[in-house]
Amino acid sequence: MSKDILLPNGFELPNESRVKSLLFSGIEWQIFDTNGSDIILIARPELAKRWIECGFLVDSLMGEVKFGDDFFRSLSCPRKFALNSVDCGGSPECKADALAFACALKESRKISKDVSFHDAVYVEQYTRLLPTWSLTSHVEDAVVLGTWLTGGVVISTDSFRRLTKLTGWMPEVDLAEIISAAGLSLPPNTTMRSKKSIICSPNESGRNTCSENENDSLQLSTEASNEERKFKLPGRPQLEDFFNEYVISIIFNADKYQVMGIDFPSAIVLHGPPGCGKTFAVERLVEFLDWPSFSIDSNSVGSPYIHQTSKKVSEVFEKAIDSAPSIVVIDEMESFLSERRSDNISGLHHVEEVAEFLRRIPEAVKSRVLVIAMTNMIEMIDPAILRRGRFDHVIEVGMPSRKEVASLVDALLSKLPKCDNLNLENIIDALSGKALSDVSFLIREAARLAAKAGKTQLDQESLEAALESLPKDQKRKNKTIGFA
Repeated sequence: MSKDILLPNGFELPNESRVKSLLFSGIEWQIFDTNGSDIILIARPELAKRWIECGFLVDSLMGEVKFGDDFFRSLSCPRKFALNSVDCGGSPECKADALAFACALKESRKISKDVSFHDAVYVEQYTRLLPTWSLTSHVEDAVVLGTWLTGGVVISTDSFRRLTKLTGWMPEVDLAEIISAAGLSLPPNTTMRSKKSIICSPNESGRNTCSENENDSLQLSTEASNEERKFKLPGRPQLEDFFNEYVISIIFNADKYQVMGIDFPSAIVLHGPPGCGKTFAVERLVEFLDWPSFSIDSNSVGSPYIHQTSKKVSEVFEKAIDSAPSIVVIDEMESFLSERRSDNISGLHHVEEVAEFLRRIPEAVKSRVLVIAMTNMIEMIDPAILRRGRFDHVIEVGMPSRKEVASLVDALLSKLPKCDNLNLENIIDALSGKALSDVSFLIREAARLAAKAGKTQLDQESLEAALESLPKDQKRKNKTIGFA
């Protein structure tokens, strides 16, 4: 937010109305209420020029305002149209408001394929989101729309099940229609239909308007786009490829796999040292699929009482089966599934727990429950659990290699405005073999330092300063192990 108010209260505007109060503010722009019939956007000339040159606005729509030695460009909008900040402008009050924003997002994306609209200025009258090119991470359109629909909850429209709960005032079919109107792909298993489709077209004044086409039948289903859906895991290309081939493709293209007798993805074990990224990868997959997820760990099912642990394990699997398709995540699986070698009483109860998993895992997979387990100590796991038919895929996840660190650095920097002469070799060398969370932290910290210094691009100095903020004893502590 800008600390300096560009125009004082009572300032007389060219249309003879006066500034009443500040409504929204950014670094190079501000929106004011007036005592007239309009709300007005005031922008510094450089930002306004960029909007015009990029094609977001026509020069003739913008007026000129002079205050002292300062010169600004202005855009007036009647009160009946929304004019606000995307990141703090509130949520829609009705379906029409939501459709108008969705159309603005779609039309603005046609103008620029790479700009982020998460902190843009929303101009409903002209069906535009005006980007501000601030020094913050790029946000995907699905997250921009989901966050706006919920009034500030950061959520992607891919998380359709959760989004419907957060927008309870809107029927699911309307929500799916709005996502489609924004030009975004609909989530898996969405098969609702609408009799109307949304069309954005310019009227005689040049303003884009959203209308409903009564003659078209809009198929709100993802079946046609399933081939195009890909799971992304920056910094872990091999693990990303594994999930896409053995999980995502089978789920989203069920028909062609069922012909060959493949009904559902097999259970998976991820194992590797602490900090290698197992939990992060599973969390991203759960978020991507947007299925009900159930956790089995020491906190959720562990019990000192006889038979209670196996009973709780059974209850979790029952809930997952009832909610299928769903996901069961078994964390620290060595706590429940270590080898059955003890002859004491507690060992007998442990045998019972392992037997419960042996019975439940194949049953869950047949019932369309994706089972993923994680462990730091694969050597402790009972061999019967790791046989084919229970966990078909046992995947080792090592600490990130230099190539994987470089991949994540490139992915993170691609979302930020940055200088062209960045030298990343030393940065990547220092981060190789460290947890990928450290890589993400360094880039966020560098962006924070750059913004604090008033810079509009991420530079070498900010990256070096962020690297120095990492604990010295962690640098190059581990050699690269890679992914197997």
